[in-house]
Amino acid sequence: MDFGIIAMLAGAGLLGGVMNALAGGATLVTFPAMLAAGIPPISANASSAVAVTPGHMAAAIADRNMLRGFGPTLWLLLGLGMAAGAAGSWLLLITPEATFRQFVPVLIGAATLLFALGSRLRRQTDGVEHRPAHRLRAVLVIPSCIYGGYFGAGLGIMLLAVITLTGPESLRIANTLKNMLASVVSIAAITIFVVQGAISWPETLVMLTAALIGGLIGSRLVAILPPRPIRLAIIALGTVMTVLYAYRMW
Repeated sequence: MDFGIIAMLAGAGLLGGVMNALAGGATLVTFPAMLAAGIPPISANASSAVAVTPGHMAAAIADRNMLRGFGPTLWLLLGLGMAAGAAGSWLLLITPEATFRQFVPVLIGAATLLFALGSRLRRQTDGVEHRPAHRLRAVLVIPSCIYGGYFGAGLGIMLLAVITLTGPESLRIANTLKNMLASVVSIAAITIFVVQGAISWPETLVMLTAALIGGLIGSRLVAILPPRPIRLAIIALGTVMTVLYAYRMW
């Protein structure tokens, strides 16, 4: 890697770490950066997933005590999430490179749309009483986590929607469960990616290190910066990336 590539990957990782701490959406930056570094799309997707995973895991570990009352239901959801995440990662690895390349604009566009709709969905469900629907939750977690293992961007919003619509938990508990599910999906996917040699390690380590620093910076900024302009900027960035990659790959 030359200095320019290192600087680009570090910058994307730093920005992605800040974004995840403030509002989410890091993959909308880290995945295109991996592509710009010359990594093939499938390896770029796998490498980006490794680079942004520590943020989810740190958040899940920090708030794990919030989930003590779930009992066996929690382990069932985590088991389903891990299995579905593994299935999604295998699906990614057996997808022909040329086919996945055609999917890239669609995946980035879908992730941007999910991110854009996430806050509206949370506002609509906030304060609404939901009857527990554990079976429906388990059913809906499976396709969400398959998607997470396959691409990952927007998974947190998708899982948060499933959790808030199928149970009465507070937003903080729902967010903790979301982070836990996203973590097991990432662990399953990364394990398969590593075993299959799909990770481009030099680029990943540069981005991962910068993302950790960005997460620390973002945790300080979250109390200062207003969330709405940040979300609008991320949505605008995702829209630009969608159009750009549609132009380049279609």
